[in-house]
Amino acid sequence: MALATLHEVLATAVKTNTAIPGFNIDNIEGTEAIMDAAEAEQCPVILTVGQGAIKAGQLRHLADLVKRIAQESTVPVVLHLDHGISYEQTIQCLRLGFTSVMYDGSHFPLEENIRESRSVVRSAHAVGVSVECELGAISGVEDGISHKNVNLVDVEEVRRFIGEVDCDALAIGIGNAHGMYQGTPHFDFDRLRACKNLGTPPLVLHGGSGTPDEMIRQAIQLGIRKVNVATELRMAFMAGLERTVGQRDFYEMYRTAKENVTALARHKIQLFQGKL
Repeated sequence: MALATLHEVLATAVKTNTAIPGFNIDNIEGTEAIMDAAEAEQCPVILTVGQGAIKAGQLRHLADLVKRIAQESTVPVVLHLDHGISYEQTIQCLRLGFTSVMYDGSHFPLEENIRESRSVVRSAHAVGVSVECELGAISGVEDGISHKNVNLVDVEEVRRFIGEVDCDALAIGIGNAHGMYQGTPHFDFDRLRACKNLGTPPLVLHGGSGTPDEMIRQAIQLGIRKVNVATELRMAFMAGLERTVGQRDFYEMYRTAKENVTALARHKIQLFQGKL
């Protein structure tokens, strides 16, 4: 199956009142494990290349890997850039065959975020690629990106942004954070509801690792259509390696790591698709 766009898979999520998983990928084994889960659940999947993988020199490698996997897949696969740091980086990903890019201007003043997001949208849409934007910089640390703000998006800024930027998805801050939470997170569901009532494009929840299942269910009921998971997948992979390292069997270590990731990804997919 050819690569799908973010716009295409989120349209399905809107119709079914579900969310599509955005799973960060870092290597071949983890990517294959995620795809095993997506195939088993027959669910579209967004394979996301983050800034950590890019800093590690994996951008081209992972792009090629996802394009090959998509050709063999029976479910829609989106090749997505996570938290794009500049217009130039999004253009690089367009040239590499990404079908979706995220431009994260949330840490800039609103005027600059709007201006740069419009530039990315204009270029990406010209070649049929979807764009995710962000308002309300997500707190926490992931892939070396750190924001320590109180992560609550301004609803009036959302109103203005969607009036000026024709993005395909919008990530918003409602108290969510990157990485694993220290204690139980507190989501502002009233704020999420207010944003959704503005007629936004499909909304995105970053920081899905470690979030209680019931909070995820409620967020999806209120309009979240894409949920990102990164840290929890990496922890599952590492736990598999650590559990078998004493056996000194290279292939057993990676088999166990992949099984861990597949099991976690299947749970997330079932949760996001309303099967749990």
